Amino acid sequence: MENLGRGSDPCPPAQGPPPDTGPLPYEGVWRFTAPAVDASVPQARHAVRDLLLRQGVPVSDDLVQGLLLIVSELVTNAVKHAALLSPTLAVEVAVGAEWVRVAVEDNHPYRPTALEAAHSETGGRGLLLVREITREAGGVCDVEHTADGGKVIWAALPLVPVTVA
Repeated sequence: MENLGRGSDPCPPAQGPPPDTGPLPYEGVWRFTAPAVDASVPQARHAVRDLLLRQGVPVSDDLVQGLLLIVSELVTNAVKHAALLSPTLAVEVAVGAEWVRVAVEDNHPYRPTALEAAHSETGGRGLLLVREITREAGGVCDVEHTADGGKVIWAALPLVPVTVA
């Protein structure tokens, strides 16, 4: 993975003014591509985990587990639903001083829909799970169209847990 130098703030602005001390050692943006095949799911999860560890990102175990589950669900969706039109996918990890953002991009034009799956079904809850993990962590998630007609689905989570008053 490489830092593509896209800056340190590809995420919605954090609450309050940023400190004026310059970027922290773990801040940056990393992007890698993978084929849209089943084997890419655990590979993406391991790559994100290893990146967070290697960069020294101050993440709790719970946050890491949430991020890895989000990556797994988003890559799985790209493999299952977009592979025909998008034989490769991209995973991006962006880390700022107060947040971490994971995103999965593919070239399929259709925006995914979070569906309520029946209890007897073994799948179909991935986007609901992503939304819930993100919400519980105090983060945000969204889907955006890309300039070349595909989409990117992302979730940004705060590095410091949100306290409920």
